[in-house]
Amino acid sequence: MTKKILFLHGFFASGACIPACTLKQSFEGKAEVLTPDLPLHPQEALAFIHRICEQERPDVLVGNSNGSFLAQMAASACGLPALLGNPHFEMTRFLSERIGTHTYKSLRADGNQQFTITPALIDEFTGLQLHQWDACSPANQNRIWGLFGENDHLAHYEPLFREHYSQVFHFPGAHTPTPKEVQEYYVPLIEKLMEQFITVV
Repeated sequence: MTKKILFLHGFFASGACIPACTLKQSFEGKAEVLTPDLPLHPQEALAFIHRICEQERPDVLVGNSNGSFLAQMAASACGLPALLGNPHFEMTRFLSERIGTHTYKSLRADGNQQFTITPALIDEFTGLQLHQWDACSPANQNRIWGLFGENDHLAHYEPLFREHYSQVFHFPGAHTPTPKEVQEYYVPLIEKLMEQFITVV
């Protein structure tokens, strides 16, 4: 049976971002890597992720930034192993400094490259942030791993991650990993996660 990895991209990215494409290339022939475009609104995105998990039954979740924020909640609720790359657990802080219209940094499947950050959108993230640890439990503590860039100047949430989970790793990169960093640091950890927590039937 082919293993499945669900990758959740960052807020300004898409399923065609560099980390997503690199993971697909790295696991070609070994695992199917799903890299959907996430909805802009967080509750809609989380519901979308849950539907994918029900339909596709991924073996592991992998996220970056906002994708890791969402992956933590989804993995906890579904009991899945996950690798959280540079998780941004306070998206409201990130968004409040960026109100206005922006362009996605990678192509979206629907061709819509523009989006707008509004106070209402920030309020949606505020509500979700308050409950992001609700499904966190001792049973998940060792199966959700954090990977933190030593030169990440955007998200600094390793201490908060350590309050809930025990497996912490580092790589010498910034907030968004390069293809080489994905290959050298993300891929081996994903393989290790699958070895430890996936039972082949």
